[in-house]
Amino acid sequence: MFRRQRTLRGKHVFITGAASGIGRATAHQAAEEGAIVHLTDLHEAPVQEVATQIRAAGGEVGLVAAADVSDLAAVQALGKALGEAYGSMDVVANIAGISTWGTVSSLTPEHWRALVEVNLMGPIHVIETLVPPMVEAGRGGHLVNVSSAAGIIGMPWHAAYSASKFGLRGVSEVLRFDLRKHGIGVSLVCPGGVDTGLTDTIQIAGVDKETPSFVRAHAHFKKRAVTPEAAADALLEGVKRNRYWVYTSRDIRLIHFVQRHFHPGYVLAMRVMNYGANRALPAVERAR
Repeated sequence: MFRRQRTLRGKHVFITGAASGIGRATAHQAAEEGAIVHLTDLHEAPVQEVATQIRAAGGEVGLVAAADVSDLAAVQALGKALGEAYGSMDVVANIAGISTWGTVSSLTPEHWRALVEVNLMGPIHVIETLVPPMVEAGRGGHLVNVSSAAGIIGMPWHAAYSASKFGLRGVSEVLRFDLRKHGIGVSLVCPGGVDTGLTDTIQIAGVDKETPSFVRAHAHFKKRAVTPEAAADALLEGVKRNRYWVYTSRDIRLIHFVQRHFHPGYVLAMRVMNYGANRALPAVERAR
């Protein structure tokens, strides 16, 4: 039977992607709730800065190290150091990820491969390194995998991104049942729009981001996007309440409901979304 994390106080919480966005907000909020947070990100300086901020606010930070989650050896080395110093984790949160959008005509093999390596194999590397010690410790715990609305629905230009996020959804769907006997819960977090720095710098292959139609669409996205803090709050609430499906905004909860219970409405919504997105494409791309 799953042992619900009614409080994070005194719990060891490991967070990837902790230097920015949802990862950084989750690190701050978990520390504020009394957790001992262990942080990693691709680059050393930004994640150390987050650790310094948390300590300055009175929070407790354990291991802080840069690591590329797509590199299994790097994750294993991180897991070894973590285990030797702190033992097994109570919560493991796979938040790190990258995003590239584009049509199948504009995406390159490198785009597809990078997204799968970071967004799917990265969490798998963390899972295979840190979850077995949780099982062996016998204390239960929780695994968090951050997927996306693109791991639920067919959003335009998201084929490569969705390949990675649907894959992570599949991993999570199996583990929610496999790990239950060990008292380890699983949450699949599916953010919609989250207003992080990536919203301004996101790579969209084959799209001119200066066109009026794209500028309007981007402004609409930012208007509806939630803050990283709101997303982190939903994530941590999902851990404490042992929720599998975790939505960070009502629109994603609604479209998922429509997809499951009123499929024609879902198909219509996706066609309208696709039509609007394609208006931002160059004429030559639309003609293909």
